Amino acid sequence: MEYFKKLGTANLFMLVLCAVIILVAEYLFLSGDEMHGIFIGLWAPTLLGVMIYLKLVDNDSE
Repeated sequence: MEYFKKLGTANLFMLVLCAVIILVAEYLFLSGDEMHGIFIGLWAPTLLGVMIYLKLVDNDSE
């Protein structure tokens, strides 16, 4: 539980959102809509990259 407090609410929300995006992308891909599944599947790594960037900017300002 201490890990989730240290992680922060915003970061935890974004990680859950990434998991939901991956599940939706897998559903779309496996249901036959491959191109939409790939398109939506690329959102998760983009969101994770933004999270890393914001964390680096935040650490640099301290």
